[in-house]
Amino acid sequence: MNYSIFLFLAAILSGFALIQVPIAGTFLASLAPFTTVVGLLTVLIFSLVIIYKGFRHLFNK
Repeated sequence: MNYSIFLFLAAILSGFALIQVPIAGTFLASLAPFTTVVGLLTVLIFSLVIIYKGFRHLFNK
Protein backbone atom coordinates (compact mmCIF):
# COMPACT_ATOMS: atom_id res chain seq x y z
CA MET A 1 0.00 0.00 0.00
CA ASN A 2 1.25 3.47 -0.86
CA TYR A 3 1.33 5.37 2.43
CA SER A 4 2.51 8.60 0.82
CA ILE A 5 -1.03 9.13 -0.49
CA PHE A 6 -2.30 9.19 3.10
CA LEU A 7 0.41 11.70 3.94
CA PHE A 8 -0.71 13.89 1.04
CA LEU A 9 -4.34 13.66 2.21
CA ALA A 10 -3.24 14.67 5.71
CA ALA A 11 -1.42 17.66 4.20
CA ILE A 12 -4.58 18.68 2.34
CA LEU A 13 -6.58 18.49 5.57
CA SER A 14 -3.93 20.58 7.31
CA GLY A 15 -4.24 23.15 4.54
CA PHE A 16 -7.99 23.32 5.04
CA ALA A 17 -7.41 23.74 8.77
CA LEU A 18 -5.06 26.67 8.11
CA ILE A 19 -7.69 28.29 5.89
CA GLN A 20 -10.44 27.92 8.51
CA VAL A 21 -8.48 28.66 11.69
CA PRO A 22 -10.14 31.50 13.66
CA ILE A 23 -7.28 33.79 14.69
CA ALA A 24 -9.21 37.05 14.66
CA GLY A 25 -8.97 38.79 17.99
CA THR A 26 -5.72 37.11 19.01
CA PHE A 27 -2.13 38.27 18.87
CA LEU A 28 -1.79 36.24 15.64
CA ALA A 29 -4.44 38.27 13.81
CA SER A 30 -1.81 39.99 11.69
CA LEU A 31 -0.82 36.57 10.29
CA ALA A 32 -4.32 35.78 8.98
CA PRO A 33 -3.57 36.59 5.31
CA PHE A 34 -0.35 34.57 5.50
CA THR A 35 -2.04 31.49 6.96
CA THR A 36 -4.78 31.69 4.33
CA VAL A 37 -2.27 31.85 1.47
CA VAL A 38 -0.17 29.02 2.92
CA GLY A 39 -3.32 26.92 3.39
CA LEU A 40 -4.50 27.53 -0.16
CA LEU A 41 -1.08 26.69 -1.61
CA THR A 42 -0.88 23.53 0.49
CA VAL A 43 -4.27 22.32 -0.65
CA LEU A 44 -3.56 23.16 -4.29
CA ILE A 45 -0.09 21.63 -4.47
CA PHE A 46 -0.90 18.37 -2.69
CA SER A 47 -4.17 17.97 -4.61
CA LEU A 48 -2.26 18.30 -7.87
CA VAL A 49 0.30 15.74 -6.66
CA ILE A 50 -2.45 13.24 -5.87
CA ILE A 51 -4.05 13.82 -9.28
CA TYR A 52 -0.66 13.37 -10.98
CA LYS A 53 0.03 10.14 -9.07
CA GLY A 54 -3.44 8.87 -9.98
CA PHE A 55 -2.95 9.52 -13.69
CA ARG A 56 0.52 7.99 -13.58
CA HIS A 57 -0.82 4.88 -11.88
CA LEU A 58 -3.74 4.68 -14.31
CA PHE A 59 -1.62 4.83 -17.45
CA ASN A 60 1.24 2.62 -16.24
CA LYS A 61 -0.97 -0.48 -15.99
